Amino acid sequence: MDAPVVGILSLQGDFAAHARVLRELGAVVREVRVPADLDDLDGLVLPGGESTTMTLGITREGLEEPLRALADRGTPLFGTCAGLIMLDRDHLALMDLRAERNAFGRQVRSFEADLEIAGIGGGPVRAVFIRAPWVAEHGDGVEVLAAVEGHPVAVREGDRLAVAFHPELTGEQRLHAHFLELVRARAAAGC
Repeated sequence: MDAPVVGILSLQGDFAAHARVLRELGAVVREVRVPADLDDLDGLVLPGGESTTMTLGITREGLEEPLRALADRGTPLFGTCAGLIMLDRDHLALMDLRAERNAFGRQVRSFEADLEIAGIGGGPVRAVFIRAPWVAEHGDGVEVLAAVEGHPVAVREGDRLAVAFHPELTGEQRLHAHFLELVRARAAAGC
């Protein structure tokens, strides 16, 4: 697969920063706003933003069932911050986890940290947490890749990756590159 086609849910949030990183890594990027935008995607990013607003937009545009169908076909997914929340049991139910919104506190409690993330080489990843969630509980099939103060903030379940922070804001490309590896591996398997 030369250039995977990766959609970015573009109803709200900083989808443009994700698009820039993915393009720099060789992906073709499509903004997803309506169900037809999901056609023939190789992967999908659910960016940060405000989860209530994202939920309203998904409902308004009739995206809930098409997003579930995309996931049911095995399309790799990557959620960041509010995207992690959207993947949880209480929202789209695309990962076996429950996220705690604003878990680290309000805006004034936003912070940055260097995280060692399992499966991501090259040293710590600089993570920007803005009104960030954490994973409050998860099923046995969810692998915790990194935690802060004992709370999971990076997880993987099969071809679904979710982090509680904003890798797109730091110039960090390794998580997006890892996601594209999942996309390419799925395509190589003929799925």
